[in-house]
Amino acid sequence: MNILVTFKTFNKQKEFLTNALSNEASVYFKEDLTDNELANIIQQADILLSWNPTQEGINKDKLPLNNVKFMQLLSAGYDHVQLEDFPVGIKIAANQGAYAEPMAEHVVAMLLALNKRLTIYHKQLSEGHFDQLKSQTRFLKGSVVGIIGFGAIGKATAKLLRPFGVRLFAINTSGKTNEEVEFIGTLDNLDYVLINADNLVLSIALNKDTENLINKQKLELMKPDAVLVNVARGDLIDEKALYEHLSTHPDFYAGIDAWWIEPFKYNRFELHYPFFQLPNLLGSPHNSAMVADALLLGTQHAIENVKRFIQQTEVKGIIN
Repeated sequence: MNILVTFKTFNKQKEFLTNALSNEASVYFKEDLTDNELANIIQQADILLSWNPTQEGINKDKLPLNNVKFMQLLSAGYDHVQLEDFPVGIKIAANQGAYAEPMAEHVVAMLLALNKRLTIYHKQLSEGHFDQLKSQTRFLKGSVVGIIGFGAIGKATAKLLRPFGVRLFAINTSGKTNEEVEFIGTLDNLDYVLINADNLVLSIALNKDTENLINKQKLELMKPDAVLVNVARGDLIDEKALYEHLSTHPDFYAGIDAWWIEPFKYNRFELHYPFFQLPNLLGSPHNSAMVADALLLGTQHAIENVKRFIQQTEVKGIIN
């Protein structure tokens, strides 16, 4: 097998890829190839290892991809992949679950910061206001945490939250789980979870069924002092509806890690509403997975899937 790595690597990552696949395949790196060499290698490549194929210039209009049988993404999400850019015969797999543990920690950090109103009281202190007795915070213990998308990230989040004594309401595609939860359902049960949730976590994949999943109507179902955290994709939430809800519901808080227009997909960061003028918003630059060696860990996870493909066992995360 011949594998072409299409994204720019760093030293430890490149060394790992070369060594990990030495007994399985020949590995080539796009960054090391001239245009002529790339044109030759791509005709021999069986597998592509990609991060963002569009930005890496990988599509059937630019390169002859007819020999490629499998493309493994380094990213867990896949909404940036234009399926029409690839021949229908190529299996494409997302790196699902690769970054679940650091992302789960990020979710818990946001939930704690927002429930404890840390940003509000930090600002008040910076302005000289010290109000200990009236500045109440919220208890996670006993609260309902709804997790929309109970895959690897959702389960890792649940694992961290159980010691706090929360009640877990989960949504997945099957409505079934072996995990310890108080409620499990499908998107058909979304309203029930929204109505009951003190805290809501979005960790579900973005697709035609989940785009604008949380709109004006759904936000109005939620408790007026609920906390919403999104570490999945910005387009799960209607941007205008969220801004207006935060503006008119000062006790409703949101932690946003995944935004609507981000550099990874659009080459820029852009907001259509002044979210950062709101005191009840906490933001991070979609870095919930970015701990030390995160990309190396993600690469290791992806290569396990590549090996499954080579060994003709069950490949995980197929998106097409």
